[in-house]
Amino acid sequence: MTTHPPSNQITIENIVATSAIEQELDVARLGDDLPSGTYDAEQFPGVICRLPITSATMLLYRTGTITCTGANSIHDIEKGYEELFTQLRNLGISVPEEPSISIENMVSSADLETSLNLNALAIGLGIEDIEYEPEQFPGLIYRLDELPLVILILNSGKLVITGAKTETEAQTGVSHAKSRLSELGFLDN
Repeated sequence: MTTHPPSNQITIENIVATSAIEQELDVARLGDDLPSGTYDAEQFPGVICRLPITSATMLLYRTGTITCTGANSIHDIEKGYEELFTQLRNLGISVPEEPSISIENMVSSADLETSLNLNALAIGLGIEDIEYEPEQFPGLIYRLDELPLVILILNSGKLVITGAKTETEAQTGVSHAKSRLSELGFLDN
């Protein structure tokens, strides 16, 4: 049985983070040498490293930039980078003692637990803050002025929040959207 969080909570779906080791990498060699790494220049310009200890996938580029994607917690990101940095050090590659890790985007979801009339909602929210073309995409795209977030609103009442750097930002986005929908009469207070 699947349980859904209450409408005032978010579920983190994916976090994208970046780090760099400030040196060029021989990605063809690393694809062979890293235990969980693969390199196929025709498919992707870097090494794809799927670590068994985390849901995160690490992407290593020739420039030394390392992107982490697929994680659904900060803990998974930290575990992924820690394991990858250990593997790189074991291969004789110099990695700073504590490389900085930057959260680039956190994608989360929430459920308003009610159906929405997106045509009426588009009119209520106003054309300047939304994009709604149901023949192109079955959701309403709502851009917040206060935060650099985009919230996809589906007629099922599900929300997808993108652009957050922290859980708090994502939660603030959901709170703002709920407040605005309540003001417009789409949600009960």
